[in-house]
Amino acid sequence: QVQLIESGGGLVQAGGSLRLSCAASGRTFSSYTMGWFRQAPGEEREFVAAISSGGRNSYYADSAKGRFTISRVNALIKEYLYLQMNSLGPEDTAVYYCAADTVTRELRDGTPDYWGQGTQVTVSS
Repeated sequence: QVQLIESGGGLVQAGGSLRLSCAASGRTFSSYTMGWFRQAPGEEREFVAAISSGGRNSYYADSAKGRFTISRVNALIKEYLYLQMNSLGPEDTAVYYCAADTVTRELRDGTPDYWGQGTQVTVSS
């Protein structure tokens, strides 16, 4: 059974930081590109960041560059994906989703093979 389970969301004041986690299992996710998306109320889901299998390459939306850092750790039967978010602002308020695909372009295009259920991030001003 494929599972991508996010955690780490919550309420934080503007200027603060959060670290999101995603635990992926049920596939050999070490071979997958993995990434983060977010969806704010009334908005479409948007790409935030992605990292290639093995972690050699990372990709960021302009809104995330310089503030967010994506990373991953392989722990045998699970793959862990992280998103360190710093200097958060109210515009970062959204549900954040973990995603995975064997093809980086498909993930970045918003059509990954797998999605998590999302974790809410709320930034107060």
